[in-house]
Amino acid sequence: MRRILIIALLAVASFSWIPAHADAATAVPPGNRNAEQPPVPGASVRRTRGTNSTFDRKYQKVRELLATDTRLMSKIKSTARAYGIDPIHIIGALVGEHTYNVDAYDGLQSYYVKAASYAGQSFRFAYDGENVDDFVARPQFDACKGKGDSYALWTCREDVWEDDFRGKTVGGKSYPDNRFSAVFFQPFYAGQTFGLGQVNPLTALELSDLVSRTSGIAKLDEKDAGGVYKAIMDPDLSLAFVAASIRKSIDDYRSIAGMDISGNPGITATLYNLGNSRKRAAALAARNRGASQPVWPEENYYGWLINDKLSDLKSLL
Repeated sequence: MRRILIIALLAVASFSWIPAHADAATAVPPGNRNAEQPPVPGASVRRTRGTNSTFDRKYQKVRELLATDTRLMSKIKSTARAYGIDPIHIIGALVGEHTYNVDAYDGLQSYYVKAASYAGQSFRFAYDGENVDDFVARPQFDACKGKGDSYALWTCREDVWEDDFRGKTVGGKSYPDNRFSAVFFQPFYAGQTFGLGQVNPLTALELSDLVSRTSGIAKLDEKDAGGVYKAIMDPDLSLAFVAASIRKSIDDYRSIAGMDISGNPGITATLYNLGNSRKRAAALAARNRGASQPVWPEENYYGWLINDKLSDLKSLL
């Protein structure tokens, strides 16, 4: 009998680890996988030095905003409840953005003022004179027709851009080797980000249906660039898109990779920073096929900070 048990145990041990199904996702352990912070991109370092600041000063500034602006914290908590996520995930996204990408303003009112400064400006989403709505009417995008949800529609169009246009010459016209969002959705200057959550306009279009269903915000239209910018710059609207982005990342990792990342704010912050949670979840699922032990998602420099400062950030709640 003992021999049979040993054989049975060895047989179990030889099976590969298989990611759980969406209804029984494997919880990703808390904390960082990396003992030291991964390298911070040079652009972020140069931007911070250019303002005579440091990452630590910027972290303290955004922390102070969150600690003292009770109205902002109340909005964060109520928005998190609406999207079924822990508010620490929203805090992590905001802290990461304002530590590594932009300086925080002194109060929520400053974000309203900034949003108002864009109101009424005339601009459009286009590249080299071609509006994005005309561009996505090309036959290469026919496979995206019929996608009922804004997330499915715009991620499909993003995939077509990557496969058929990025860095290529099509119909005698050359296209930059750059992201779809950078080419068509930054009408002022490449690299600009916007509002409290620094939400990208393409990301907002992708999340439009989810935000409309959950928060009652009118659906966005790529033909109305002004309306998109209002949504991502007005704090009363933009926090919904921050929460929706995090909610979608959690759902993508659960349904695609079989992993529950809701207990690791460093991972959700990493995905908020990098984007493309759907593709990243698929890549992780592929790595786990045939693996004897689970391959966990890893935090980048941005998410590493959030996990490293987690106790401090949780004290804000």
